[in-house]
Amino acid sequence: MPVSLNQTGAIVVTTNDKKRVAFVGQPNTGKSTFFNRITKAGAGVANWPGLTVDLMQADLPIDGKSVEFVDLPGIYDLDGFTEDEAVVQNFLQNYAIDLIVIVINASQIDRQVRMPLQVKALGLPAMVVLNMADEVRRFGVHIDTLQLSQNLGMPVYTISAKYGSGCNAAIEGIHKALVEAESSYKVVDLVAHLGRSPVTEEDLSQAIERGVTMPDPGLVTLTNRLDAVLLHPVFGLPIFFLSMLAIFMSIWFIGIPAQDPVSTFTDWFQSAALQPALKFLPQIVQDFILNGPYAGFAALLGFVPLVAFFFVVMTALEDSGYLSRAAYLMDATMRKAGLDGRGFVMQLFGFGCNVPAIMGTRTIRSRSQRLLSILVIPFALCSARLQVFVFFLGIILPGPSGAVALWLLYLISFAVAFIIAAIFNLSGQFKSKDPFVIELPPYRTPTFAQVGLNVWHEMKTFVQKLSVFMIIGTTLTWFLTNYPGGAEGMQTYAGQIGSIFQPLMQPLGINPLLTVSLIIGFVAKEVQLAAVATMYGMADGSGALTQKLGSVLDFGKGFSYCLFSLLYVPCLTTVATIWGETKSTRFTLLSIGVSMITAWVVAFLFYQGWILFAG
Repeated sequence: MPVSLNQTGAIVVTTNDKKRVAFVGQPNTGKSTFFNRITKAGAGVANWPGLTVDLMQADLPIDGKSVEFVDLPGIYDLDGFTEDEAVVQNFLQNYAIDLIVIVINASQIDRQVRMPLQVKALGLPAMVVLNMADEVRRFGVHIDTLQLSQNLGMPVYTISAKYGSGCNAAIEGIHKALVEAESSYKVVDLVAHLGRSPVTEEDLSQAIERGVTMPDPGLVTLTNRLDAVLLHPVFGLPIFFLSMLAIFMSIWFIGIPAQDPVSTFTDWFQSAALQPALKFLPQIVQDFILNGPYAGFAALLGFVPLVAFFFVVMTALEDSGYLSRAAYLMDATMRKAGLDGRGFVMQLFGFGCNVPAIMGTRTIRSRSQRLLSILVIPFALCSARLQVFVFFLGIILPGPSGAVALWLLYLISFAVAFIIAAIFNLSGQFKSKDPFVIELPPYRTPTFAQVGLNVWHEMKTFVQKLSVFMIIGTTLTWFLTNYPGGAEGMQTYAGQIGSIFQPLMQPLGINPLLTVSLIIGFVAKEVQLAAVATMYGMADGSGALTQKLGSVLDFGKGFSYCLFSLLYVPCLTTVATIWGETKSTRFTLLSIGVSMITAWVVAFLFYQGWILFAG
């Protein structure tokens, strides 16, 4: 491949490989929205060797040839030092491109025009897309695209990726640029070149001279009025907590009941279609298929409504502009534990389901802070664990005191997450050098089409990543609880394992049968109660189970079991998500170890303290 100096002095490598278009821009500019509009939901997550994160990538035919479109992480500066900026730098240095599409928030063009100037300095082929053109007039910004194009030395298009206006012209501009491109380029020494030729304030002024007229700084907009209340130094946090409570309640009352029709369907399909179709097989094979792979498939489908609704809410919040403000409000508090504002938001959403909350940490720019958030999110009391707690607390604390105990479990989950994050932050293992920089976009009304498109992308990734893990996990559980057999399950492999761990669990007041249920609960917390019933020989779920457990459990043993269930290793789906999001077996094992040790210590301190107090 030929190596040369371009007219700006940057060293470039030219290739003749498949054409590639890269999208860059600051966070909250609508870059991914425009990318999704072009790829029409055809993009998927792709692993790029040499990069620390996966990128959205799609192959589209243009003039009979396949063109690769890549959505790079949102960054503030090509010459920056954050981890996301390093990903973009490494990409431009290691992968040849034919065109860079720089997406800018048109209402903030005076601050975001730096990136086109940096790309121009590298001599790379580029075009500028001014998104949110529908908002420009409301903010008093006037743009002469022809003059701006002359100033920047590259094509400029105005669009609204949200509503689609101007997008066709911009897409045609991409096609034209690709047809005219003779070779692909990659920069060999990007960081060094930008460091020698930084963009100055004078450069920024010249870039927008006569091309952009900014509004009067004293102009009052709807965003200004809302921020005066929502970011108020006194009322901002209470409003935020009330808003999060409302969102959590909506997830609880809409997302969770939405699982019932799915469960009804899978039960109907099993009885009406699957069982009759399997009748010709031996009974042991039928039992394996129904309670192994099919049980895993049904459990995965049961997650889909809750996870989909979560992403509906998350996308709406992100598009509205309030999630950025929530991160800003909570940043000072969360910094004490080594997290930033977005880490707190993800912890809160973990109360609906840990899986989408962990997937939602993609919005955290710093990898170290993202890992720390992923480490503590599993401590959140997810909806699946709630079923276990309601059942056990109803036995040991019937009446209103059971509700108080449930509320205490919520508080404990928050406190433990904060303490663990603070410990790891003090250890220096997850120290982040990245400053908390966030652009507060104007408030917007989310569109149904864009929310639906984003949810489709996320759910496709969710199902692809987790289906195999769920089916394998439930199949393994079936084997452990069916072989080699024995009364009340204690002679099975699962029962034998429970007995092996008894020296560790006895100081917590947890007997071998309940230990087995915890082991099986690793696959899915919803299975935990069914495992308890099976271990006690009462799989029909009748009131006899409640009576029998009431005879062997007191408050100390029952609440210790709840504490351990709250804090110990999350379900297999969550563990698979942790691995999928971090691509690190070492970190996944660390997460499991931290959860197990924390659960044992907390349950031990409580139970031993209860014995001393009650004794």
